[in-house]
Amino acid sequence: MKLLLCYFSATGNTAKVAGVIGDEFGRLGVELETRDITPLSDRQKEIDLEPYEAFVVGAPIHSWRAPRVVREWLRTLDGQGKKCSMFFTYGGFQVPPTHASTKQILEEQGFVVVSSAEFVGAHTFNLGGWRAVPGRPDESDYDTAREYARKTYERLNGEDPGTLGEMEKTLHTEEQLDSIETFRFNILTQLPSRQGEECSLCMICEESCPTGAMNAEKGEAEEGKCIACLACVANCPEDALRINDMSDNWAFKLEMEKVSEEGIQQKKSKIFL
Repeated sequence: MKLLLCYFSATGNTAKVAGVIGDEFGRLGVELETRDITPLSDRQKEIDLEPYEAFVVGAPIHSWRAPRVVREWLRTLDGQGKKCSMFFTYGGFQVPPTHASTKQILEEQGFVVVSSAEFVGAHTFNLGGWRAVPGRPDESDYDTAREYARKTYERLNGEDPGTLGEMEKTLHTEEQLDSIETFRFNILTQLPSRQGEECSLCMICEESCPTGAMNAEKGEAEEGKCIACLACVANCPEDALRINDMSDNWAFKLEMEKVSEEGIQQKKSKIFL
């Protein structure tokens, strides 16, 4: 079986899980091609799915859904009736309706969705002082990733003829969900910036930015383009970029979600068939 696995990973969680999944697919004899679609330039490259028998996509969860740039990219694909699967990483908080909304997009593009999964990973805003599931994904999450790959392979190759059932939806409208996306900037009030300090201009921050928001020479992200993924902050080899201290928001977030820090840490990765 020839399979294409694409993933979006701003801070590395999804890339780690994708690597484990890919290794397990390889062990099962899959001819695998993997593509990182995080950089804007890579999402702008046309993908022809004709040479592949199946497709897998991985992404983080941003404000209850896959990132907008991933949703928009998925709508450029022609599924051609091929089987596909999806998986997500998240920082311990809200997941629904991510599975349902992404499944709907994939089906509208002509894919047959056979499975999904969610994996716990350190929250993006830990870079600003949160303490949401640090150290994840860990070996328990990777064990689930391997199991996901095995069960998904059985569905992709027809050994298991099942497809993914109905996933949890939301009563929120698309307009309300769009509004929820803006909440990230109620916490990230200072976009990534060098604050006038010098750096070596390695350009990694600009090259890794998923939306073209980061200007390396100016040392700041452009408002309106930045999606608060913090890829630039996570990937800067000199730790030169700064954001606001979010630690004061951490207790409020836990209270709002009605969960403790220990409760978040106990979250388990899950497979959906």
